[in-house]
Amino acid sequence: MINPQIYLHYNYTGRLDHRPTIGASPGAVDAKTVVFLVICSCIVLENLAVLVAIWRNHRFHNRMYFFIGNLALCDTLAGVAYLVNLLLSGEKTLQLSPALWFVREGSMFVALCASIFSLLAIAIERHLTMIKMRPYDASKNYRVFLLIGACWLIAISLGALPILGWNCLDNLPDCSTVLPLYTKKYVAFCITVFIVLLVAMSVLYARIYILVKSSSQKVSKNRNSEHAMSLLRTVTIVVGVFIACWTPILVLLLVDVACARSCPVLYEADWFIGLAVLNSAMNPVIYTLASREMRRAFLGLACGVCYGGKASAKVGGNRRPLEPSRSREQVVEQPEQPQPGPGELRAGRGGGGEGDGHVARAPLVPGTASH
Repeated sequence: MINPQIYLHYNYTGRLDHRPTIGASPGAVDAKTVVFLVICSCIVLENLAVLVAIWRNHRFHNRMYFFIGNLALCDTLAGVAYLVNLLLSGEKTLQLSPALWFVREGSMFVALCASIFSLLAIAIERHLTMIKMRPYDASKNYRVFLLIGACWLIAISLGALPILGWNCLDNLPDCSTVLPLYTKKYVAFCITVFIVLLVAMSVLYARIYILVKSSSQKVSKNRNSEHAMSLLRTVTIVVGVFIACWTPILVLLLVDVACARSCPVLYEADWFIGLAVLNSAMNPVIYTLASREMRRAFLGLACGVCYGGKASAKVGGNRRPLEPSRSREQVVEQPEQPQPGPGELRAGRGGGGEGDGHVARAPLVPGTASH
């Protein structure tokens, strides 16, 4: 049964005139929806693989990979939320109550916000590590959980504002065209928050790059160039992918706030939203390629799933075996490693290899490559 309030808002904003599913046979799914469903499935599988790899390898039980795990959790939930959103779209949208509509849109908004805030938390953690220059201390994980908790608290608070009353149920002229039950003031507020996050991430990563480059001056020119270029590539990928995925939807929402219902591009929002969600699929790829340890963990996980333990042993070859990995307690008992110079320490601290006893070899910013 069609909900009259939902119908009123979609009809007022012109969304009913641009809905190809209206009038189609029941249960029909267009090609665009199939593409988005496949992308969502890939997002969920990729990030679940990250969570399993981190859980199985004690080497990853440290601060940096806690953040990566939280990011993977956020992206997994984003994929699930968008999957549910797609399944409840089309003609089913008109059958939702306003409360269910807010839950459908708000859950995806919360997951995407938590993912973005996790990227910022990773940048903050890396920047603080670079400044303090202290060895990994497992007893000080409170900062990790504080930042992770803040990510979820802020994301849930922002996503809950419409259902708590900041909506346009009693004010049709102020309704967004892309999100017909959201007020344009709320959309403008979210755009401002995202722009601030983007600027903050860019500034923090720029600072990290400057710190590593300056601290590498005491190392030979070749090593200095190697560290600087590696970090520059990582930072470029992090910020570049984030901007590429999120700028289109931010521009569309700006048009939504400034433009009346006469703007045709507002009725093609699905592609813009899909591109933003695609960022959750890119995150595991980025930080896996940036971290040798993550690549090896994924290789071991894939071999274990496809061929079992026998094939996994063959893939390992003459390289250091993946399992069992050393925990932090085991690392402490090993003979003391030669202390690296200040430049090497700072470069190594920029990565996620804390606690594994291979500071200079660790990737500079594996975790931050997730954005």
